[in-house]
Amino acid sequence: MELETAVWVGVSLVILYLTWQTVSPVLSPLIVAVTLTYILYPLHERLSSKIGNRWSALLLTGILTVLSFLFILGFALWINDVKYSLAGYVNTFFKWLLGLNLPSEAYDFLQRISQAMTDRFDAYVLGYTYSLPKLSLQVIVMVFSFYGVLVNAKAIKMEVYSLLPPSNRELAVKLINRAGETLHQVLRGWLLVSVGKGIAMAVAFSLFGVSNVGGSIAAGILTAILELLPIVGGWMVWLGASFYLFTSGMVGHAIAILLYGFTLVSPLPDLLLSKRLGRRQWGVNALVSLVGIFGGYIAFGFVGIIIGPVSLSLLITLIEEWKRAKNTKEQIAS
Repeated sequence: MELETAVWVGVSLVILYLTWQTVSPVLSPLIVAVTLTYILYPLHERLSSKIGNRWSALLLTGILTVLSFLFILGFALWINDVKYSLAGYVNTFFKWLLGLNLPSEAYDFLQRISQAMTDRFDAYVLGYTYSLPKLSLQVIVMVFSFYGVLVNAKAIKMEVYSLLPPSNRELAVKLINRAGETLHQVLRGWLLVSVGKGIAMAVAFSLFGVSNVGGSIAAGILTAILELLPIVGGWMVWLGASFYLFTSGMVGHAIAILLYGFTLVSPLPDLLLSKRLGRRQWGVNALVSLVGIFGGYIAFGFVGIIIGPVSLSLLITLIEEWKRAKNTKEQIAS
């Protein structure tokens, strides 16, 4: 019996190893597909009630396919301009930030973040510039995975719950709920709004003649990054652009981008959405989101923006459950 168990354990380990080797090269597009499914699922449900589950999934997948390959086209055309413009914006921002009277610990931390972000972005650009077929393949995997997860979302959810161990089902459900709450806060709230502001800022840079297409995209990326940070935000980008236009003699454009940025980037959207999304609150949740997003990005790349906050929130849930169990045992013992 023990020999049979050992054989089955060995077979299981071999299967898990082979599965991991198969899935790991496409893990990033799979994570992106699941994330997009989570974000768009409320829209899918509304469309499903009108045109059916499969047709709704096909429609959303078609739109995602078009946008994805437009992204690849834009990536090929503008990536070098985006790289140099973003590097210039980031260096200017951190040079200003490091010029403030900051504690030495904060200064060192910001320097490390600045270098890590630059190195990571350079690695992505270099890797994908010379391997656009690889990027295209990942997009194809992402699109097909998105359709499959979207169509079978309810069945997948039921299957996950059916696999939960009966002995620790309550803890497993808590972990799943906590992961869902974190994804909702980070993706549908914090991150989604930040990306929307980044798109608005990119449009503004192009519309008001602040920069070329590559520089405008870089400004949008920087805006989204700054919106993830407490205190600072996208207002720094449109304020800098307004100052640049004003000193260049384009006073009308400078005033226009001031009004545009105040209305569509910050702070007006923050004031209107703060109660609904619970954004920019000081405390543990904001700190966990901040550390998770940037730590996850540095460790895992772009998918780390998702992995980081979720993993930290699950760790906090486990710690809280351990403390609760410990207190319960102490109460019973006393």
